Amino acid sequence: MAQTDAEVLDIFRETGALLEGHFILRSGLRSGHFFQCARVCEHLGHVKRLAEMLIAKLPADIDCDTVIAPAMGGLVIGQEVARQLGKRYIFAEKDNDCLALRRNFRIANGERVLIVEDVITRGGRVRETVDLVDSRGGIVAAVAVLVDRSAGEARFEAPLVSLLEMNFPTYDPARLPPALRNIPAVKPGS
Repeated sequence: MAQTDAEVLDIFRETGALLEGHFILRSGLRSGHFFQCARVCEHLGHVKRLAEMLIAKLPADIDCDTVIAPAMGGLVIGQEVARQLGKRYIFAEKDNDCLALRRNFRIANGERVLIVEDVITRGGRVRETVDLVDSRGGIVAAVAVLVDRSAGEARFEAPLVSLLEMNFPTYDPARLPPALRNIPAVKPGS
């Protein structure tokens, strides 16, 4: 395991953000592991460090004008990445269960945008954010996530940078392994 991976996992464990049990993911899939990134966000020193490590993994030639994060999971890490980069920060939030720009946030035609998210499994919220940026004429410079648990399945037209790739198995609710069938499922939220 790489030193960065070990440090990230230590932060998640120390803050109680890496959970074990039976979880319903936003994608509808089930898993025996869950990243509760909100627990890390209680500790801003850890958020600062995670953002430093994530920024260090971005390719040197990636530049952006703005950082955007989908609510709720990406809000805190997105803001810290923007702060460290010295960039404008906005967020997308749910409006009738779809992500939207509210609060008079704007994306200008040709504006280069970095999308920052906490965890992806299938990448649904990131895809919605990409569509939102595209619909405003913006250009997605890259997607940066703390944890990619997609097992390489999540792909976007822009480069994807993840701080940690942790591919815990996910299951269709109708095909649960015996170990999960006997544990009540919970949906903790990101």
